[in-house]
Amino acid sequence: MLADCLAAHLGYRSIDRDGIVQRAVRNQDGVSEQELHDAILKAPGFLEHFKHKRYRYLALFQAALAEEVRTGNAVYHGNAGHLLLPGGPVLRTRVVAPLEFRIPMAMARLKCGRGEAASYIQRVDRERRKWTQYLYGVDWCDPSLYDLILNLEQVGLQQACEVIANLARQRSFEATPESQAWMDNLALATRVKARVAWHGCHHHFTGRVERG
Repeated sequence: MLADCLAAHLGYRSIDRDGIVQRAVRNQDGVSEQELHDAILKAPGFLEHFKHKRYRYLALFQAALAEEVRTGNAVYHGNAGHLLLPGGPVLRTRVVAPLEFRIPMAMARLKCGRGEAASYIQRVDRERRKWTQYLYGVDWCDPSLYDLILNLEQVGLQQACEVIANLARQRSFEATPESQAWMDNLALATRVKARVAWHGCHHHFTGRVERG
């Protein structure tokens, strides 16, 4: 896996979405992992535009993510994670590949046929696009949201790992006292936001990510 390769290459921690979900659940009584997974993965239905429960879960997830990466030197792989860490020393990378390239990998991972794998990929892509549009008002595919986009059709995993690692070592992504202060402030701000979202019900919580 690319994230594990990159973490090993840089000597960083590898953090996935499931780990953040587990941390978030530990931080808030009465929340199940399945509820949180559904809130951050499933595309919203029409009626959910009138509800704020999803935003409460997102605030909880964002707070857990910010706290987890607060000390830096981490590779996070999950949907739209960079949108939850706005404005800081984060190398925002997107890895893409044509559908025909992705189908065999999905078949192997899901242990299913070609048609089922293709349908799964297309459904996941649609839901991610709806999710980011709904919560942030941005198109998940917009290249301006990323510092680097790599197409795995022509670039192998090892080569992609080396390209990302080389960029991550550049001065603009080095840890500094200023970047650490930013991470500390973001962790505090998101922790407060999550507390307000869960316990301050009289407050209107928009779910938009604000700078810490």
